[in-house]
Amino acid sequence: MAEQEKTYETDYRIVSIKTIDGSTVQGKVNIAPNQRVSDLLSLNKGPFLTVVDASFQESKGKTLFINKAHIVWIEPED
Repeated sequence: MAEQEKTYETDYRIVSIKTIDGSTVQGKVNIAPNQRVSDLLSLNKGPFLTVVDASFQESKGKTLFINKAHIVWIEPED
């Protein structure tokens, strides 16, 4: 029996994120079709937001998992 490949559509948006400790993270978040960046905080039930290709302090190109309870604001770069 052959395995079927699951297709997963990605739509990355570039964002800046400010955390409660004053840090700013810039990177990409994947949103579903017809979804807004703000929906990542309200509709997703998990406690973490995944940011890829992230720049934080001297680090670049990292994948970060940011606790949503520690986010002050998110700004899309569109």
